[in-house]
Amino acid sequence: MNPHLAQLHPYPFEQLRQLFSGVTPNPAYAPISLGIGEPKHPTPVFIEKALMHAMAGLSVYPSTHGSEALRAAIAGWLERRYGIPALDPATMVLPVNGSREALFAFAQCVVDGARGDALVMSPNPFYQIYEGAALLCGATPYYVNSEPGRNFAPDYGSVPAAVWERVQLLYVCSPGNPTGAVLGLDDWRQLFALSDQYGFAIAADECYSEIYAGSVPPLGALEAAHALGRSGGAHPYPRLVAFSSLSKRSNVPGMRSGFVAGDPRLLKQFLLYRTYSGGAMSPPVQAASCAAWNDEQHVQDNRALYREKFRLITPLLKRVMDVELPDAGFYLWADVRRTGLSDLEFTRRLYAEYNVTVLPGSFLAREAHGLNPGRNRIRMALVAGVDEGLEAANRIVAFCQGL
Repeated sequence: MNPHLAQLHPYPFEQLRQLFSGVTPNPAYAPISLGIGEPKHPTPVFIEKALMHAMAGLSVYPSTHGSEALRAAIAGWLERRYGIPALDPATMVLPVNGSREALFAFAQCVVDGARGDALVMSPNPFYQIYEGAALLCGATPYYVNSEPGRNFAPDYGSVPAAVWERVQLLYVCSPGNPTGAVLGLDDWRQLFALSDQYGFAIAADECYSEIYAGSVPPLGALEAAHALGRSGGAHPYPRLVAFSSLSKRSNVPGMRSGFVAGDPRLLKQFLLYRTYSGGAMSPPVQAASCAAWNDEQHVQDNRALYREKFRLITPLLKRVMDVELPDAGFYLWADVRRTGLSDLEFTRRLYAEYNVTVLPGSFLAREAHGLNPGRNRIRMALVAGVDEGLEAANRIVAFCQGL
């Protein structure tokens, strides 16, 4: 067996199951889950039709590289969304079966775990795939705490040079999960300079990029690189790849469709790796993905639903806990210390008394540099419909007021 498997931490939802062990929720309330970030809005009908109309594709083996049509659709979306020069669909775009598996596989491709001192850096709190990817490629995770005073941006300036010298891969999540924080151009300028100095690759996880409250879309990694003069020349987007997905944008988490785009040298090696790992996307899924990437109206409609939920729910919860509207994404990252309960106690009692599930923030972070930055916070995923979300918020308010 791979000895690194023993280093893996239980996934947050397994920890939640253990936390709820022995608890019978109040039967007077129907269950409402804000715990998992699984979109609940209906899948657009035109995407379903595109999938069904392409079923003849099941009779052929798909290419790992994906169809020319899909790569062109993704490249076109990136150009329209971020205002960047057209990417070469043949060398700078690679379809993947959801960003989750690609984020994991990318570390196995670019990190030399045999070196013994390799580090994979990520924000803290973080998406647990980053940690698992680091451990299973033989590297050591290094966590940079997100700071409330910096709008939950990690303080990369606090990392010692001796640490940067060992970093081979940096995971960046913007908009952040669970904080909703978006990196600005100065943040990217700093990270690109560090990548130039120390030679590490940057994996930019952007799967929440299309859900945002304001009128200005979140800055993307490739967009920032272009603005800073890093998109041209013989080596465009050096050591930078961006990951995105249709799951949240188009409400198709079951399709497992996403992409990786950026540095053609890295993508050439990643395609080679994936040729052996068998990560080819089904032809019907490719056809449906083309339809999704080529349409923006359903994305605007989806964004409007989330904005309505945030507009109605956030003010209710602010009465009883410290919570602010995030820059982007569909999570509320709330501080529950006003209630006098820890994040674990809050989560367990809310479930028992009001049958509402949230996720303790400490499950999403690690103890690093003297603290767990998720402690005393909870993550609430506003993925259900407006009415169900309001019902959950009213129950949470009642629970807090009764403490």
